[in-house]
Amino acid sequence: MKTIRQIADEIGVSKTAVNKQIANLGLRSGLRKNGNQFAIDEHQEALIKEAFSEKSQTEIENQTQTKTQTENHEVSDLVCVLQATIDTLQGQLEVKDRQIEKLTEALVAAQQTAAAAQALHAGTIQQQLLTGEAGADQQGQEPEQKRGWFSKLFGK
Repeated sequence: MKTIRQIADEIGVSKTAVNKQIANLGLRSGLRKNGNQFAIDEHQEALIKEAFSEKSQTEIENQTQTKTQTENHEVSDLVCVLQATIDTLQGQLEVKDRQIEKLTEALVAAQQTAAAAQALHAGTIQQQLLTGEAGADQQGQEPEQKRGWFSKLFGK
């Protein structure tokens, strides 16, 4: 036979908690009184300990469930934040792709303009060379044609 205090100490709860459990289980009428203390037999002790064991098991399950729900909520929040980041980055990538496309088009146009200018310049240089050769021929012939009768007379 044990007292309420001894059972409370074994389980690790207060005397009040043990008294409440005794009342919940309806064991109050079956307790024997030894002076100013209640004596609890082994069968009643087993019932009280089992009730606290079930209660602590339920509390553990509730704590586990609460912890799981909290973790799930945190993971859900994290997923939302990451999804928003992904959406933002994808938007930025689309903008950059459009910029690259426009710059590529501008580069192609600049290359075509440069090629046309180079071809025009080459054509101009070729024409100048042809004109320059003709001019050189004419310049080379003109001094001989302009030789006057006096230079022809003296031979040089």
